[in-house]
Amino acid sequence: MGTFTIEGGHQLQGEITPQGAKNEALQILCAVLLTPEEITIHNIPDIVDVNKLISLLEDLGVKIQKKGKGSYSFIADDVNLEYMQSDEFKHDGRGLRGSIMLVGPLLARFGVGYIPKPGGDKIGRRRLDTHFEGFIGLGAKFRYNKEEHFYGVEAKKLKGTYMLLDEASVTGTANIVMAAVLAEGKTTIYNAACEPYLQQLCHMLNRMGAKITGLGSNLLVIEGVDKLGGTEHTMLPDMIEIGSWIGLAAMTRSELTIKNVSWENLGQIPGVFRKLGITLERKGDDIVIPEHMDGYKIQNYIDGSILTVSDAPWPGLTPDLLSIILVVATQAKGEVLIHQKMFESRLFFVDKLIDMGAKIILCDPHRATVIGHDFKSTLKATTMVSPDIRAGVSLLIAALSAKGTSTIHNIEQIDRGYEDIDSRLRAIGARIVRV
Repeated sequence: MGTFTIEGGHQLQGEITPQGAKNEALQILCAVLLTPEEITIHNIPDIVDVNKLISLLEDLGVKIQKKGKGSYSFIADDVNLEYMQSDEFKHDGRGLRGSIMLVGPLLARFGVGYIPKPGGDKIGRRRLDTHFEGFIGLGAKFRYNKEEHFYGVEAKKLKGTYMLLDEASVTGTANIVMAAVLAEGKTTIYNAACEPYLQQLCHMLNRMGAKITGLGSNLLVIEGVDKLGGTEHTMLPDMIEIGSWIGLAAMTRSELTIKNVSWENLGQIPGVFRKLGITLERKGDDIVIPEHMDGYKIQNYIDGSILTVSDAPWPGLTPDLLSIILVVATQAKGEVLIHQKMFESRLFFVDKLIDMGAKIILCDPHRATVIGHDFKSTLKATTMVSPDIRAGVSLLIAALSAKGTSTIHNIEQIDRGYEDIDSRLRAIGARIVRV
């Protein structure tokens, strides 16, 4: 188990460039299975979860060539379907939640798709019903092996249909879209997710020859086509990493520039940080955060009531940033209620922040009230264990702001979502060592 040792309490300075978007990468990489032609993808983040998926594709028989840093070509002209029922696949596929999105493309192109029950962050229930109900609606037959926790769908030919999703699942929508592009006839998906990364997937599929309309809305219409061709695609910067660096700058009272953030795809993120009192300046496509030497003050609602920050499907605030926002609030002036609606275990990491001296009341599995210190007292260094990707980075930000030396174990969780994070932080002045 890897460990970070962090000497906190130091200001940082400089520029940091966000990696390619992890959540986009997991969708886009699965889409290469939809065609035998070459697909080239740029700005792929070099992180554990993405590298696991690339390895799975290689084991499935996809020809992969690295073209440069973050750039790969993929040719899926000789896919090994037998691998999907091997013990190796049952083991390797289980370690990555994003592996569920292999099923849609495989079902669409080859008529079969199998997957072991996928893993991922331990942040509460993350059901797969939306995915499989969508496949069944397109005409697939579903089967489940309880002993091996192994799912399968099969269909000679998928047929378009109308479906109203029971939840606006991003991965569920992506999976169903990838299945529907090669189905016979028209598929209408209502209550579809409309995150920028899902829009990116649809743009890429359209360049490959798909016919998808309604991009950016929750009503997608897909006219099935017989085949798809190759294309080239560049991924967006990771909005969760951008939010992490905003939080880091505020907590360490540092002047930082976040480069090439794709402002038009950030949605609510800048506005939510501004409600916490953090100054963000837009310079071209960069975000500049000045030193907050006088701290930052949380805005109340216009009637004087306490601010509530909660997650919601896009264009609401992404749930992946609530852990960061909670940590930032520990040093704000004022109070805020954090309401994590989507995952019932994601706030349980606050006990570690309380150990560091933060004033947090955990109301229930979904809500926490934070009373900010206004930098009148600093967080205390401590030893912690990273429970998941986002909580791990939140604890890292807390440690970088705390006086003294902190230790974070199980940093493999952080590496799943953040590329070479210790080296990039050292480049802007952080005192962090990987043990």
